[in-house]
Amino acid sequence: MRQIGWTAFAAGCDGVFPGIAFAAAAPEARGVPSAAVNAFLDAAAVGAFELHSLVVMRAGMPAVRAWWAPYRAQAPHSLYSLSKSFTSTAVGFAVAAGKLKLTDKVVDFFPEQKPAQVSENLAALNVEHLLTMSVGQAGDAAPVITHEQDWVKTFLALPIQSPPGSVFLYNSAATYMLSAIVQKLTGERVVDYLRTRLFDPLGLPPMRWSECPRGINTGGWGLSATTDAISKFGQFYLQKGRWNGKQLLPREWIEQATSFKIQPPPGPGQDLAQLKKDSDWHQGYAYQFWRCRHDAFRGDGAFGQFCIVIPALDAVVAITSRTLDMQGVINLVWEHLLPGLREAAQPVDRAASDHLRTRLAGLALALPEGSAASPQAVAHRDFAIESNALGVRGLTIAFDSGRCRLGFDTGGKLHTIDCGIGRWRDGETELPGTPPEWTEVVGTYVNPRHPAKIAAAGAWKDANTFQMRWRYYETPHLDEVTLHFSDDGVEVSFLNSLTQMAAAVHPETRPVLKGKARS
Repeated sequence: MRQIGWTAFAAGCDGVFPGIAFAAAAPEARGVPSAAVNAFLDAAAVGAFELHSLVVMRAGMPAVRAWWAPYRAQAPHSLYSLSKSFTSTAVGFAVAAGKLKLTDKVVDFFPEQKPAQVSENLAALNVEHLLTMSVGQAGDAAPVITHEQDWVKTFLALPIQSPPGSVFLYNSAATYMLSAIVQKLTGERVVDYLRTRLFDPLGLPPMRWSECPRGINTGGWGLSATTDAISKFGQFYLQKGRWNGKQLLPREWIEQATSFKIQPPPGPGQDLAQLKKDSDWHQGYAYQFWRCRHDAFRGDGAFGQFCIVIPALDAVVAITSRTLDMQGVINLVWEHLLPGLREAAQPVDRAASDHLRTRLAGLALALPEGSAASPQAVAHRDFAIESNALGVRGLTIAFDSGRCRLGFDTGGKLHTIDCGIGRWRDGETELPGTPPEWTEVVGTYVNPRHPAKIAAAGAWKDANTFQMRWRYYETPHLDEVTLHFSDDGVEVSFLNSLTQMAAAVHPETRPVLKGKARS
């Protein structure tokens, strides 16, 4: 296994802003056939997947780097539960520094927030139980604690039905508790604690991580990172904690953190033996890492955010995407990329390589379908909006030379969306209700909030209907926004991608905005 650092990594890449970046050499130079990558892209294109980026590392160097416009190399992407693996790493640094032990009891860190009566199971709960998702609670506590101001106190007050360590149950709040423990011991948020110990040595850009009301990083979710940062994080683990000739994190911790610790149980009516053949969610759980088939391990997050480490083949695969079929994405890696990986460089398949390079240069997510022609009657309009839950009072709409510019007036603040027609136009917004958030996973509290980066494009569906797609390219999510014009009015309807994917779980709650033209 070749060990690398930031200098070698940077020298092996060239980037094209904003959307596409390439490895400097053909993938074959890194032991990855272009034909295998083409097969992966072919399968992804016809599956229920929307890929946003792909980075394949082989022998310590990037073999493939690609982004689907309007996603781009320089933009961080929300990681959802892939954040957990970073929190686990912070725990590893704290253990290595002698600040805590895996056997330390959780209640001992929070004497002022523990309940008056500490149950036997709560008293037994230790740091390793949090790491292995074996708290013993009946369900994920994250949607419960995030409705409160004191998440630690709420977590400790919840009943623990099973003895800690006895049962695996995925629990994002357990990872939050790890974040809270690290901050309690070090006086630093996890994102700051990792900055000097991991992020700076790996040459990673500034990171953004959501916080609870008390200023503790959410731990189990909320971190945003670029795909290159994800791949370097995986490479750091592949190199057993060593970077640029320095052992940043003990090799023993890396091996402990990524080895089998507990068996995720089968669901009702499922056969564990069969699941162990087909499912990468039943190979075992480690310290906030999943074990995988092919003796690999990974961190992953909702909607298809992956850092897959394959030690036997000296490879890392980093993916960001929007999908509910996360197993399907991993299957693409096993079925199309894995068989092609080789120990050493291979002869370049020139036809496949040229096809791949052209293909990567043109990767893009679909634009809204329709006409670019703009009816003159709505070239510029100003509307008074009926009272609504979003607080929008007025709306201006202007069409000109290939774009639509919208101004949402929320009473003292104007939220402007610049939407291309037949192309993406970049901007940012703080319009209420944007960007969509999977509150069923991360709860209702997200802080601090930042203006959402947005790429918007639209098209005319008919003479009275203009449909836009607002892609929040630092998240997996998007909004479909439709303007429907009448003689003297407009209706604005919203449909977020979470509702498109799972309406029964996450219905669209934003109202249709109804407006009348101002004279």
